[in-house]
Amino acid sequence: MRTELHFSANDLALTRFAVSPMQEVVTSLRALAHSPVPALYRRWAGQVRERNAAGPVTERLAALVPPDGHLPDFLNPAPAGFSPSLAEELAAITATSPGQVRADLDILAAEAGGRLPAVLEPLHRDPAGQLPGLAAEIEVYWERALAPYWARIRALLAADVFHRSRQAAEHGTARMLDELHGTVRWDGAALRLERRHCAVTRLNAGAGLLLVPSAFAWPRVLTRVLPPDPPQLSYPARGAATLWERRPDPADRAEALAGVLGRSRARLLAELDAPASTTELARRTGLSAAGVSQHLTALRTAGLTSAHRAGHAVLYARTAVGDSLFEQDGQVFHR
Repeated sequence: MRTELHFSANDLALTRFAVSPMQEVVTSLRALAHSPVPALYRRWAGQVRERNAAGPVTERLAALVPPDGHLPDFLNPAPAGFSPSLAEELAAITATSPGQVRADLDILAAEAGGRLPAVLEPLHRDPAGQLPGLAAEIEVYWERALAPYWARIRALLAADVFHRSRQAAEHGTARMLDELHGTVRWDGAALRLERRHCAVTRLNAGAGLLLVPSAFAWPRVLTRVLPPDPPQLSYPARGAATLWERRPDPADRAEALAGVLGRSRARLLAELDAPASTTELARRTGLSAAGVSQHLTALRTAGLTSAHRAGHAVLYARTAVGDSLFEQDGQVFHR
């Protein structure tokens, strides 16, 4: 299916970018729902599943975000600013009108053969009563599957926005729109969207266009048109594949930084290519749990690591600053 999104001069003037935690929640849930998981995300998915034997995805979340088809609009509220927090977006979700929740669920039911999955029936009957619990489930998923990686993901998304903004400044908005994705084409008056699952029209939607880069949207461009919000396009961010690439041996990288950080802290920082708990890091490095905790506290104080609660455990991850000590243009620093 091909569709067009027509623009006025005012729409072009109001085109903006945003980074959305909920966009990453929904698109990453879709990636996990595929069998097999797309190759691009398998390393991330393997790490998430290894840490969560029962899986961080509840039956209700899995039903709301199927591998294909409609994605409920209420799960992706239009970002009010450039970079809303997850808490702000969850607040918008819990404030969704019952009519909008039911409309989204009715589409899911139609695509499933006319019957809504049983796990979603309470949400259809009582959206206002069920949405706070759903928000809590999303928060648990976030803490276990995305929060430990968020500094790295957000840096990638911000870099994409910088690139697109510079492209628009140097070559014009039309060029920037034309190069968003292989299925998106600008013809001077309209944005042509190829191979759409459903039609996209402006209708009574708000003015402008909201562009949301995503680490998990590949290979598609996802659309949201829900009046009175502006039309929204979520597209694969540039360089998303590099987020999950296997990196050089941790011991080699630790050796390069041992003279600066100390051998134990450098080794711990190197081990955090994938988020890990104190117990896991102690097992892998041979350090005592108390020693690991002390070193991690120092690294966190220096802004090199972050901590994220996942159930009864706390997962540590490198921050973007920590990553920068190890790599520059994809190359490892050596003394």
